[in-house]
Amino acid sequence: MPDEVENTEAEQVEEVELEALRAENEELIDSLQRLKAEFDNYRKRTARDQEQLVARAHERLVKELLPIVDDLERALQAAEQHEEAKLEEGVRLVHRALSDALVREGLEEVPVDGKFDPHVHESLLSQPSDAEEGSVIEVLQKGYKLGDRVLRPARVVVAGPKEEPSGDES
Repeated sequence: MPDEVENTEAEQVEEVELEALRAENEELIDSLQRLKAEFDNYRKRTARDQEQLVARAHERLVKELLPIVDDLERALQAAEQHEEAKLEEGVRLVHRALSDALVREGLEEVPVDGKFDPHVHESLLSQPSDAEEGSVIEVLQKGYKLGDRVLRPARVVVAGPKEEPSGDES
């Protein structure tokens, strides 16, 4: 009988240990489920905050552009009345206002003086010139950067080698 008592005690100890492990397992599962829910809430909150940030940035830019739309409307009214001097003045005003708004947003023109830089320039053609070979001699379309990113490269004509005069002159 002592073996039966020992077996029963051993079974009881195992049962207690098993119950403790089950309880610990349930606690861990509950903890993981809470952590998962917290993470899902964090992800949703972050996405919502990001959307709100983008919306506020768009709102700020649109508010900045509204006066320029007003200036354009005034320029169009001047054009209807055939007041060419006022029209030119209005277009200059709109151009200046739009340029200023874009500069405030961080827009910069790509510099085109000096050597051709393939990172910020797009060479449309090479032309014989007295200028140093590889230098920009004409800008066909301005390029722009926003911060350190090139939005549009400057389209340029690059100086090629000088033309040799032909010896056909007689």
